[in-house]
Amino acid sequence: MTQNPIRRAPIRRALISVYDKTGLEDLASGLHAAGVEIVSTGSTAARIAAAGVPVTPVEELTGFPECLDGRVKTLHPRVHAGLLADTANAAHEAQLAELGIEPFQLLVSNLYPFEATVASGASPEQCVEQIDIGGPSMVRAAAKNHGSVAVVIEPSRYADVLAAVAEGGFTLDQRRQLAAEAFAHTAAYDIAVASWFAAAYAPDETARDGGWPKVAGALWRRADVLRYGENPHQRGALYTDISAERAVVASPAAARGPEMGIAAAELLHGKAMSYNNYVDADAARRAAYDFAEPCVAIIKHSNPCGIAIGADLAEAHAKAHACDPVSAFGGVIAANGPVTAALARQIADVFTEVVIAPGFDAEALDILAASKNVRLIRLGGNDPPQTPPAPGGTHPPRPPLGGASGPPGPSGPPGPSGPPGPTGGLLGAGLPGGLLGAMEWRQVTGGILLQSADRVNEPGDDPANWQLKAGDPVSPAVLADLAFAWKACRSVKSNAILLASGGASVGVGMGQVNRVDSARLAVLRAGDRAAGSVAASDAYFPFPDGFEILAQAGVRAVAEPGGSIRDHLVIAAAEAAGIPLYFTGVRHFYH
Repeated sequence: MTQNPIRRAPIRRALISVYDKTGLEDLASGLHAAGVEIVSTGSTAARIAAAGVPVTPVEELTGFPECLDGRVKTLHPRVHAGLLADTANAAHEAQLAELGIEPFQLLVSNLYPFEATVASGASPEQCVEQIDIGGPSMVRAAAKNHGSVAVVIEPSRYADVLAAVAEGGFTLDQRRQLAAEAFAHTAAYDIAVASWFAAAYAPDETARDGGWPKVAGALWRRADVLRYGENPHQRGALYTDISAERAVVASPAAARGPEMGIAAAELLHGKAMSYNNYVDADAARRAAYDFAEPCVAIIKHSNPCGIAIGADLAEAHAKAHACDPVSAFGGVIAANGPVTAALARQIADVFTEVVIAPGFDAEALDILAASKNVRLIRLGGNDPPQTPPAPGGTHPPRPPLGGASGPPGPSGPPGPSGPPGPTGGLLGAGLPGGLLGAMEWRQVTGGILLQSADRVNEPGDDPANWQLKAGDPVSPAVLADLAFAWKACRSVKSNAILLASGGASVGVGMGQVNRVDSARLAVLRAGDRAAGSVAASDAYFPFPDGFEILAQAGVRAVAEPGGSIRDHLVIAAAEAAGIPLYFTGVRHFYH
């Protein structure tokens, strides 16, 4: 692209070649009414002509007939020079004039339905025949040359095309966004073809014998920017698999059932889902949906604190809750059937973060929605997800050009790393600028969670910034042990309590569904070594009971983030025990 690209490119000439002909007649009519010359191919040209719109067949442009059963239509210099010419480059303009080639300012194209052909059970020969060559070549050419050409690959963008024509063409920023969509389109297409070759059409010996293809690929689309990641100092986002979306288009029946995943679930009530909500909700979904009988699972920190089956879901929930009523407070609940009013009344009695189910009765929704803090999530059940339909159907609207292509950025504290995903809201295997190394991934059904890495390098990770909330300042040696315990605790699965002495852990309580149990486990494992040790907690003590267990074991100092609405109770417990208590101001959940 030249140093001075065209800011707004008036559309005088368009090339249209589409498999999916949704909205084609209206687009062509609108372009013609605006004085745009239309060049088109094969059946696309025939459809435009049948609508009474003047169109130039591509073979008339090239002087070469379509041949080889349609394999060669647009692979010609008069097509590709018209798409690739940088019209802000005087040398390119001169060459076009010398060759008698007119440039295009718009390409409208989408590709042969390769995934749909594979999903239909067609023969390998038929699948190979549906690998588009000319289409991706044109799309990539126009996308590369977005300084001069706008490329549109979705019928849902046709209204944008006609609006841009009326306004004097697409702006440079809009053309960049369209190019990003186009490259994502061809990337997903190539991934589908390569994956099919490696897994089905040309598997190597390992793929044939063990089912592991030599290559596997996915392209992820940003679905949501989360307020923050696993911890407030981390940035987070949810991505969904474009390949899976395209597979649903090809075969909606393949996407039915709970395997659609938590990433595609519908929020019916409550605040937006957080990173940890997604993690726990997926764990709850997995636990409850493993059973054919009515089942309810209650999850804390990715582990069940209760799971049961029953004659109905209300009975299952009562049994699951009875397993550990203390830990159930603030939990995530999944039911493998529609939530009834009876079940809703039971859930409403206990503070709950999220309820996941394939459906909610109307009365159940009213009961649960009375609480503004609970999130109610409908997991797709037997309904296919809301994805673009096969050719000929209705396409969902695309985000507006020139604006954000997803939700607004996080409203919480900014993370230390870059944006939650690369430009255009798409994520692939090769991230620019070292972004991959600065990110952490976690798969959930139907998608992945991406967050900036937790490096233990926040201001609160430096003991010099800690706040002494109770007791006297500790000696440098004890403070060194506390600093060690704090950093080491970050590597322990939440809920995490770590006891240390002399630069070594002496007791670790990890992965428990409540902090009291983690404190008990750490003390139990430390035995006599607990006395005189120091303790670190990866998150605040919600009640003083966990701290009191450490005090009774003889722990000499404690570091924890603080931030609970009951911090004053924990501080009072520390003062009563005469134990120094430091608040770090930073949390390090690790699930």
